[in-house]
Amino acid sequence: MKLIDRYILKKFLGSFLFTVFIIVAIIVVIDVTEKTDKYSEAQLSTMQVIGYYMDFIPWIANFITPLTVFIATVFVTARLAGHTEIIAILSSGVSFKRMLVPYLIGSILIALVSFVLTGWIIPNSNKSRVAFEIEYLKSKFFFDKTNYHIQVAPNTYLYMRNYNNQSNTGYNFTLEKVEGTELTEKLSASRIKWDDKKNKWTLSNWELMTLDGAKEELSDGRTMDTTLAIHPSEFENDYRSYDAMTINELDEHIAKLRMRGASNVEVFEVEKYTRFTSPFAVLILTFMGVIVSSKKTRGGAGFQIALGFFLSFVYILFFIMSKSIAEAGGLPPALSVWFPNILFGGISLLMYKYVPR
Repeated sequence: MKLIDRYILKKFLGSFLFTVFIIVAIIVVIDVTEKTDKYSEAQLSTMQVIGYYMDFIPWIANFITPLTVFIATVFVTARLAGHTEIIAILSSGVSFKRMLVPYLIGSILIALVSFVLTGWIIPNSNKSRVAFEIEYLKSKFFFDKTNYHIQVAPNTYLYMRNYNNQSNTGYNFTLEKVEGTELTEKLSASRIKWDDKKNKWTLSNWELMTLDGAKEELSDGRTMDTTLAIHPSEFENDYRSYDAMTINELDEHIAKLRMRGASNVEVFEVEKYTRFTSPFAVLILTFMGVIVSSKKTRGGAGFQIALGFFLSFVYILFFIMSKSIAEAGGLPPALSVWFPNILFGGISLLMYKYVPR
């Protein structure tokens, strides 16, 4: 690595960290201001609030990484162009492609660290962050679905007319096992209730019907303790539960939702693909940032920095739109999440080819 590479890389990474610090500080101040009343109502101690922000800050810092990288790139490159340093570099025989090398090294380093953080480390800290928000910042959750049908295992289907997540009690329960098109076993109960001490479900007024060819067996009873392939936690508030899942846990959860025929599987698929596209967004936005800000202008670096913020806003707009469409089932999640990167990658290549540098 040459001296000029170390010089640009140091400025790039320094500006990135400074940008992250400033933006996160602003977000935290705004967030504290908005939530102060809720902290007071919940009678939270200072240490509880600080603990929450110790989890919140890494999450939000990593979440805005692609945009902060872009802003830092524009800022550094515009300053270099404004001081005629880029002209001097190019005049010394260094090609524009070669000048991109330290930016590429820096962006790859940031992308790799971000991928590891967002894939495995931050989700673990998000478990306590999400739990804190559900407990103290969100309204009390009531499970309001009726005629609840799910597939809990291959050829096994569960039904409840309704479920009360405050008392962990379900009503008009049935569990059916089907082989091909034939019903082989049906367990029904007027009520099921979770027993915390036994860690089991208690069935009231239960009836078990077993069909074996032409033979039918029927048994019933007042109460019975049993284990089922569901847990009361599945009926609790699932607010941003994907934030608290590692990539491996997301894969397992998506597979479970698909087996059950759930309607919200797209939300978790979008989150999974976003974690893979984010590192590539860092590379693409760094490339675009260098191109839009490498030319010296008479008005100084102000216009180029403003252009950087504008393009950041456009990227956010496209990302939110495509993500919302995917979560609504309008587009395949993989395509919708990759669309902003594909679009901005194409724009960057066109700018590299046609925009004077």
